[in-house]
Amino acid sequence: AQPVNQRTGGSTFRNPPADLAGGRKAWELIDAAGCRGLRLGRAMVSEKHCNFLINTGGATADELEALGELVRERVKANSGIDLVWEIRRIGLPAGQSRGAK
Repeated sequence: AQPVNQRTGGSTFRNPPADLAGGRKAWELIDAAGCRGLRLGRAMVSEKHCNFLINTGGATADELEALGELVRERVKANSGIDLVWEIRRIGLPAGQSRGAK
């Protein structure tokens, strides 16, 4: 079940092709990599559905992005599968400002 009463951006990662993941969904890979409930600052992987990142209150875009990338790294290390972002991210990459060159 989805975390409907929490601040999320929706489903975070696309499900990988079944032939690459042995039929496992993104949330199953995230859970198997030990990321359920993982926190970074004020961002958290949902304990209810692992494919949702939650803003627990005041999380920055950088915190959410960094948490998502940490999840991707752990899933890759655990399963060899590269998760692809499903959330459309807009703006500048983390750590860059408008004045940066």
